[in-house]
Amino acid sequence: MKVVLLHNVPKIGKKYEIKNVSDGHALNFLIPKGLAQVATPAAEKKAKTAILAIESELNIQADLLSKNLKSLEGIVVTATGKASEKGHLFAGIHKEEIVKLLKDKAHVDVAPEFINLKQSLKAVGDHKIEVVVGDKKVEFTLVIEAER
Repeated sequence: MKVVLLHNVPKIGKKYEIKNVSDGHALNFLIPKGLAQVATPAAEKKAKTAILAIESELNIQADLLSKNLKSLEGIVVTATGKASEKGHLFAGIHKEEIVKLLKDKAHVDVAPEFINLKQSLKAVGDHKIEVVVGDKKVEFTLVIEAER
């Protein structure tokens, strides 16, 4: 059955993608949970326009960020979190939290898609974070301190 995904679904696809899935999976899981809808011509057209809108917004953000990339180079941003005595954080710091820290402390808007982070940061200390926009790369330092 052909469906339009309404949310990111692990191992199936991303939001607004049109996918072929088994009838049982679509009718018993995806559609009842609101994760997908049947791919009618109107739904497909709406999904394609949504994808174009998202891509154009990302391109605009990338252009703005590439112009402001130099302001990120070499800055130091500090974050705090609850940690064990050995310096391991109880809750990792994710891309979204890094974006918020950059906006609050460095006054730079960065989309999470441009931050090159393989996994969440779970240790106290200095971490080099890479921001990649197109072919330009900039590194800044994130210092994680234990909450006292």
